[in-house]
Amino acid sequence: MASTPAAAKRREPRPGKGEITRAQIVGAAVEQASAAGFESLTIGTLAGRTGLSKSGLFAHFGSRLELQKAALDEAARQFAEQVFLPALKAPRGVKRLRALFENWISWPKRAQLPGGCPIDAATHEYDHQPGPMRDAIVDRQKNLDRELRKAVQLAVETGELAARTDAPQVAFEFLGIIAAFHRAEVVSGRDEAQRRARAAFERLIRQHAA
Repeated sequence: MASTPAAAKRREPRPGKGEITRAQIVGAAVEQASAAGFESLTIGTLAGRTGLSKSGLFAHFGSRLELQKAALDEAARQFAEQVFLPALKAPRGVKRLRALFENWISWPKRAQLPGGCPIDAATHEYDHQPGPMRDAIVDRQKNLDRELRKAVQLAVETGELAARTDAPQVAFEFLGIIAAFHRAEVVSGRDEAQRRARAAFERLIRQHAA
């Protein structure tokens, strides 16, 4: 007899104390990275931020690089959870693209990230610093580009965007609006930045509408 979802949920093992502590550490690390960059992440700064001992942090992260990578992974997980996954509930096509856009420009505030999107910040932070962190960030950005292009292509396949639409180009311009939004948010404030970003997004959709 198949088990019910409730029964399956009851049988899920509860996270252990170590897993809970690690989750708290990487959550604090994402906030720190958002506010001051990934290079600000050290065992010492996280010990002060979380109230844990340095030896306790070393038990979870054997090096600063491991801590930085874990924070990047957590930031990517939060982004997927709050931006991409909710957008998948919208119908394929322009509605999904619009949901994705709205989720994207609002998620740093909803996630209570003091310095905005940590992944965007990390892209600039490690742009000219070859190494494992830059490689990890580039991999995540490539995955993001691929998923965004798929979302645009689906809007072409539903007939909402013209058949001649260059999906990679639309994805490029979509990301350009996001980048401009982050800059305008600092210069003009969130409300003005969101207004202009939405206007730019709608213009992009109209330009390629079937």
